[in-house]
Amino acid sequence: SGFWPFLEDFWWPLVENRLDHEMICAATDLRCANMLKSGVTTFYDCTEAPNALPGILAAQAEVVRQRGQRAILSFEATERLGAENGQLGLRENAEFIDACQKAGGLVSGMMCVHTTFTCSENFIRQAFAMAGERNSLLHAHVSEGTYEPEQALKNFGMRTLHYYDRLGVAGPGFLASQCVQLAPSEIELIAQKGVRVSHMPLSNCEVGGGIAPIPELTAAGATVGLGTDGYVDDFFEVMRGAFLIHKAYKQNPQVMPAQLVWQLATEGGAQAIGLEKLGRLAAGWQADLQLIDADLPTPLEAHNLYEQLLLYRSAVNVQAVMVAGEWRVRGGDVVGVDWAQ
Repeated sequence: SGFWPFLEDFWWPLVENRLDHEMICAATDLRCANMLKSGVTTFYDCTEAPNALPGILAAQAEVVRQRGQRAILSFEATERLGAENGQLGLRENAEFIDACQKAGGLVSGMMCVHTTFTCSENFIRQAFAMAGERNSLLHAHVSEGTYEPEQALKNFGMRTLHYYDRLGVAGPGFLASQCVQLAPSEIELIAQKGVRVSHMPLSNCEVGGGIAPIPELTAAGATVGLGTDGYVDDFFEVMRGAFLIHKAYKQNPQVMPAQLVWQLATEGGAQAIGLEKLGRLAAGWQADLQLIDADLPTPLEAHNLYEQLLLYRSAVNVQAVMVAGEWRVRGGDVVGVDWAQ
């Protein structure tokens, strides 16, 4: 039992290693349509498929562009299948970032590595340097379960975030997803160094990783965004999870107020992935919005708006979605999607 068997016995051999271009593009198309249906205008994705190299990011990008979403795409480079495959992953990211910067548009790239237990010190340093050369963030899964911090202590004599700090990676150029099993000193380091964090409450439950210390991270002033890790398409379910799970874990109904959850899902999420002027309805900001059916059981007031939307709405209640000034959902239907195909 535990997180390592989940990876070694299930996720790697039965999912990641089997994925090819056709499967990934089909899944990307379905995910994009489902995300739009639940009001998601912008997303970051890391593709985990070492046998799909090269060219998978360009293939994914074509699918995303057809759906009209704003997206940051990356490939999860890892050395678990060997050094050569690891270099292919880094090159996939670098070439895609370069191509997107040249082409412009709503799709861009990001550097990405897996973890400290599948990537060597030199490999992580190389990825971070390549990201810096391209003005890109570097993303990695961080302490999703107890396995990584235990291995970091055993192999490096320090916990995961402190190891990244020793490598010179921990800072505003680093996006650390999951961040479940953190020590208080790591929370302090994240806040002080400006490390960006993405929180996946439902995915963390699925893999048995634990409950991330998001109330502590936000209280410390860390930049935190809300994500799915590909586990649930309906983002209202993810927000509801973030709203409720921490209350139960802390045995405190005042933890993770609804307004904070909405902030993590909108402007906070944009900040976590390095996007500016996104996630707020204000002059000079990106024209992204969603219209939600507000036929709620209790009359809407300023004091209960956020709570009611979290507790009683879902993707079926999203009536329209605009991305960069273009309607992508109208009348509750995703434009250009034939769900039967």
